[in-house]
Amino acid sequence: MASLSESEGTNRGGMWELDQNLDQPMDEEATRLKNMYREKKFSSLLLLRLAFQSLGVVFGDLGTSPLYVFYNAFPHGVDNDEDVIGALSLIIYTLTLIPLLKYVFVVLRANDNGQGGTLALYSLLCRHAKINTIPNQHKTDEDLTTYSRQTYEENSLAAKIKRWLETRAYKRNCLLILVLLGTCTAIGDGILTPAISVLSASGGIKVQNPNMSTDIVVLVAVIILIGVFSMQHYGTDKVGWLFAPMVLIWFILIGTVGALNIHKHGSSVLKAYNPVYIYRYFRRRGNSSNTWTVLGGIMLSITGTEALFADLCHFPVLAIQIAFTCIVFPCLLLAYTGQAAYIIANKKHVNDAFYRSIPDAIYWPAFVIATAAAIIASQATISATYSIIKQALALGCFPRVKVVHTSKKFLGQIYIPDINWLLLVLCIAVTAGFKNQSQIGSAYGTAVVIVMLVTTFLMVPIMLLVWKSHWVLVVTFIVLSLMVELPYFWACILKIDQGGWVPLVIAIAFFVIMYVWHYCTVKRYEFEMHSKVSMAWILGLGPSLGLVRVPGIGFVYTELASGVPHIFSHFITNLPAIHSVVVFVCVKYLPVYTVPVEERFLVRRIGPKNFHIFRCIARYGYKDLHKKDDDFEKMLFDCLTLFIRLESMMDGYSDSDEFSLPEQRTEGSINTAFLADKTANTMCSNGDLSYSSQDSIVPVQSPLGVNNLLTYSSQTNRTVSNEVEFLNRCRDAGVVHILGNTIVRARRDSGIIKKIAVDYFYAFMRRICRENSVMFNIPHESLLNVGQIYYI
Repeated sequence: MASLSESEGTNRGGMWELDQNLDQPMDEEATRLKNMYREKKFSSLLLLRLAFQSLGVVFGDLGTSPLYVFYNAFPHGVDNDEDVIGALSLIIYTLTLIPLLKYVFVVLRANDNGQGGTLALYSLLCRHAKINTIPNQHKTDEDLTTYSRQTYEENSLAAKIKRWLETRAYKRNCLLILVLLGTCTAIGDGILTPAISVLSASGGIKVQNPNMSTDIVVLVAVIILIGVFSMQHYGTDKVGWLFAPMVLIWFILIGTVGALNIHKHGSSVLKAYNPVYIYRYFRRRGNSSNTWTVLGGIMLSITGTEALFADLCHFPVLAIQIAFTCIVFPCLLLAYTGQAAYIIANKKHVNDAFYRSIPDAIYWPAFVIATAAAIIASQATISATYSIIKQALALGCFPRVKVVHTSKKFLGQIYIPDINWLLLVLCIAVTAGFKNQSQIGSAYGTAVVIVMLVTTFLMVPIMLLVWKSHWVLVVTFIVLSLMVELPYFWACILKIDQGGWVPLVIAIAFFVIMYVWHYCTVKRYEFEMHSKVSMAWILGLGPSLGLVRVPGIGFVYTELASGVPHIFSHFITNLPAIHSVVVFVCVKYLPVYTVPVEERFLVRRIGPKNFHIFRCIARYGYKDLHKKDDDFEKMLFDCLTLFIRLESMMDGYSDSDEFSLPEQRTEGSINTAFLADKTANTMCSNGDLSYSSQDSIVPVQSPLGVNNLLTYSSQTNRTVSNEVEFLNRCRDAGVVHILGNTIVRARRDSGIIKKIAVDYFYAFMRRICRENSVMFNIPHESLLNVGQIYYI
């Protein structure tokens, strides 16, 4: 088979040209999805409702940071009021620059069809530059995306950067590694957030009971974690309505308590809003280890910010902006300012300043609310992790897992059972293993700052290529971002031995999973492309294909959008018989918000009619769900039937050899448009059908009169009836779904690392992930697996 491919590559003559004419990509059909997506317009009432719900899903993590920030910033106590003022000033301007300015007003605009996170930024970049390392995306697929491709002037800065990114393969690989690193670290964030939030809230029990054992606090935290993850299957919509009122009460509580502490302990703390105290703090403390310890603790004040971006698919941008600017940001400033005022007056209580700053009259109600808020804080990163995994699936960077859409109104609200229970196990391990929120805080800060740095670096090409921003704005953005994030990154690196190694281990584990899966998927597709059989060679065998054509329909599943897959030639070689009707089915996942049902299938005939060979491409978007009640087989058959009806109807206008007569003008003759290509292409679903030709429309004068058209119409109806009846008989005879059960192996001359990754690790993931037959609900009695081995 390899030799055949090589000979085709070296002798591109008539056979190659014939193959191209017989089986061309469906370019025109693909362009029908362009500009398909329109940003949904929300009413004011619905927008306020979604802003309210976002409190319970998006902002829980960011809102519970006051529970542990000052404790981690001053683990050894505080002696100087100026240190507290300096730390508060750092918190204020960190919150202003990173969550408010960078994310809420800049990064959220860089969403990909409503999707957020590092993978969304990567997908957006792939639309505007040829940097996608996944080869199963055809050029025309990029026209199906939500955002139209930008054009650049030849000597513009954007064009130069685009060319620089596209020149070398190693640049594309480095960009993919950067994206996967940020993605895997964000998943680690989803593990550490529930652990530190719930453990910090549970620690409030010891404030009133100092003699209580730490093991009891840990046990309570574990029980709460089990309850949180057990509720996830109800969906974000229901969880949001359940959690949002509590989070709103939480923000009102911390804002009110903060204002009371400012009033009670003096308003001198308000001078921290002057940024000059940041300069005074660093000048006084210098480059000491305590300075970096304080920075590592203050870093925790913006944890949950990346989850705000990753959770974007659950809510519209404007809803999140309203909730943050009107409720979250003011309440957080009041909470931190009030705690700082309390610490200045009670320096010995810095380790549990939050609980001790609460008035005794409302302590226990506040404890209950704080515990509930900590539970809800876990929801933000859990939901973000689901979104990240879903995006990785669509980009071919994660093994196939079950994805459940939990809302009929909002497609982005999903639940992934396998990931949910994996997160629970890892959360319990971290909580029970450390038993100390200080060590978990060190790990937490490392995960957060790495994701933020990745987002900053990805935003630079986004602003240049997608937004076409002026270079001054780009430089301003990156300088302000790195000015805050790099010092925090160094502070977290210094804490690796204090727990900062945990997110790195988690990120490396997930990175290996994603990269190995992506690498083997790419290599397998490349092998199939090189080993595919020429369509011209298949048609050269004649209508019987040199085989016995038995009654029935055979759906041959392949990842190829053109050509005959290797599994088909392997099948007919070992079993010299094939069904009367053969349909090559290609299922493609496109980087679009969703593919409407009426535009999901592309159908075309391959070769002459008496061959009865078709190709059908089924396309799905990020948020499309393969529902259990969808009969995939029936949908394919209905599309074939509709295609045959339309093709026969249009055949008289497409076959110039049969119907075009010598050019002459006679009275009663009509002018019409004849189609240059005999092949008809169809887009169909649920009765909606549209026709498009592969070639341009060529005007030709036709002398066909009315009587001739009527005669042809009756002939067409008989032809349609005969072929549809033939198709129905084949369906009644039996339908078989032919899938390739491929085993991927490393070549014998491969290195030991590649052999372990491909022969053992990838093979193990293939065994435990979901099969395509399960995803498309193919009945087992009509499933036929064709086994083969690929060496990569």
